[in-house]
Amino acid sequence: MLLPDAIQHALRAVTAQRLRSFLTLLGIAVGIASVILLTSIGEGIHRFVLAEFTQFGTNIASISPGKVKTSGPAPTGIPTSVRPLTLDDARALRNLPHVTGMTATVWGNTEVGANGRLRRTTVNGVSADMAKVYSIKVRIGQFLPDESLENARAFVVLGAKLKSELFGSANPLGARVRVGNLQFRVIGVLEAKGQFLGVDLDDAAYIPTARALELYNRDGLMKIDLAYEEGIPGARIVSAVTSLLAARHGREDFTLTTQEDMLRTLSNILDILTMAVAALGSISLLVGGVGIVTIMTIAVSERTGEIGLMVALGATRRTILGLFLGEAVALSALGGVMGLALGMGLAQIIHLTVPALPVHTPMVFVLLAEGVAILIGLLAGVLPARSAARLDPVEALRSE
Repeated sequence: MLLPDAIQHALRAVTAQRLRSFLTLLGIAVGIASVILLTSIGEGIHRFVLAEFTQFGTNIASISPGKVKTSGPAPTGIPTSVRPLTLDDARALRNLPHVTGMTATVWGNTEVGANGRLRRTTVNGVSADMAKVYSIKVRIGQFLPDESLENARAFVVLGAKLKSELFGSANPLGARVRVGNLQFRVIGVLEAKGQFLGVDLDDAAYIPTARALELYNRDGLMKIDLAYEEGIPGARIVSAVTSLLAARHGREDFTLTTQEDMLRTLSNILDILTMAVAALGSISLLVGGVGIVTIMTIAVSERTGEIGLMVALGATRRTILGLFLGEAVALSALGGVMGLALGMGLAQIIHLTVPALPVHTPMVFVLLAEGVAILIGLLAGVLPARSAARLDPVEALRSE
């Protein structure tokens, strides 16, 4: 039998029992739609989370005091206290090859007062490169000037929300602001950045690191962040930083992480979650596969006489097998197309009705889902098709 004739025969068999075929298609369609919908939501969340983490740039290495490790009892006579990170450490790290920016950070929560208003918020001690390191833009004025780390002037840059809370719509540039028990002059206001992992980035003030050490009465920094050149492997920066600080401190008493490693780990976790969600949705595909087995088994028993006649006219068992497999694949393929349309339609409806919920349907998922639908139809049709191919033509004609 020619291929066009086989395809026409399969489609005619599918349309002969419209209600039964539709119910079978519906089983596959619901399975495909659930897989597409769940994976679209999972992929959307994946992209959203990665975008949140990369909004500050991707080439960032962070050094914090203290080494995260497990060891045995400390040798007697050797001090085990952690040497704090200092401004001298920060200055030395800034001069490493391929480092494009450095910010030495100290933060805390304190009262900020100006214009007759008082607000308790986060005050960050940072370096002049902080805006470059975290890709932050200044809306009005300027960021902290590049001055000596120890002798930086008492300037403050306000987040967008803090500026509104203290000054409303007035221009705050040049105004005096009290931070704790210290006085600062406003030189800039940052553009709104929104929230990051529940932290309001706009409700904060930024002052020079040395002033923050004085404000919070600290001897050391809480962390040092480095930005490095695009295309430079994170491992090279890690090696350079580790060698420098280990030489300065006498041992490796600090923890170094790169955003590259964090994003890789996070991406792996989100990929696993997306696959787990897809696996849950694919359970319904098994139900659709069972439906195809049932329908095709019934079709074989109903069309025994037709099979016997085809064999008597010279059709080979391989032809009979191909015809019934073709019907099963046609059912699953049509159901897959219906499921794709349903799943993508529901995904878009959810995206329009709930804009805050990110939804994205990669084309690879669409092609994979349709391929899985066809494969299920092929596997589900094997047993009924083999049963039809093995019928004895004489017995099949006698049953008519």
